[in-house]
Amino acid sequence: MGAKPITAINLVMFDTCKVPFDYLKRIIEGGAEKLKEATVTLVGGHTVEDLETKYGLAVTGVTHPERIIRNSTAKPGDVLVYTKPLGIGVLTTAIKADMATPEQVEEVTEVMKELNKNASEAMISVGVNACTDVTGFGFLGHLYEMVRFSGVGAEIYSDKFLFISGAEEFASMGLLPAATYENIDYVGKAVSFEGVNEDRKMLLFDPQTSGGLLMSVPESRLDSLLSELKNRNCRQFSVVGRVTEESGIKVF
Repeated sequence: MGAKPITAINLVMFDTCKVPFDYLKRIIEGGAEKLKEATVTLVGGHTVEDLETKYGLAVTGVTHPERIIRNSTAKPGDVLVYTKPLGIGVLTTAIKADMATPEQVEEVTEVMKELNKNASEAMISVGVNACTDVTGFGFLGHLYEMVRFSGVGAEIYSDKFLFISGAEEFASMGLLPAATYENIDYVGKAVSFEGVNEDRKMLLFDPQTSGGLLMSVPESRLDSLLSELKNRNCRQFSVVGRVTEESGIKVF
């Protein structure tokens, strides 16, 4: 939404019976590293014993009310840019099944660790019509919300996406998170496919956990946005589609 995060509170639930206590220190240190990168001040936190270990942050930020970038203001003719590779859900499922290589574990970890800070600053400097992050609803689930609330449609080019190494292979083996099918049910009949192979189709529904930003930018500002993303060290981004006047989502 173009907001600047200012402060954060740690929220930790930790299983002291099953998880080595040293892990708690490493989790907190990892969070602190990302807070420092985001220039956010940690002001406190809560730690609770739980049967399942969980960690998160409650973050407070600021933005001017007239400069909020919403997911409901995409315009026909806009170009759609996505700022991370897809396949996080499939890769984490493969990790749970002990089928991912150390290199694949490292790659998906780095993708999830990458903040959207630089991409957000790039879009603010250039000016976009709309934006949404892509997380649990998958790429098509979050795109569906954008076009539905904006009263528009979209054309998506499946061959333009970047994918994490191994994602298509694991998808072909059926290593798909359960939420993939929930996302398919959620989007329903709003999406039609033409000439898209089944594995790539499923990856467009794959829940991303810590995905990138999907930006809807006027075509006249596209080159400036791509240049800004590159200059701000956003490593993997691609032009993946276009906003249309006709409702619905068509994937080619």
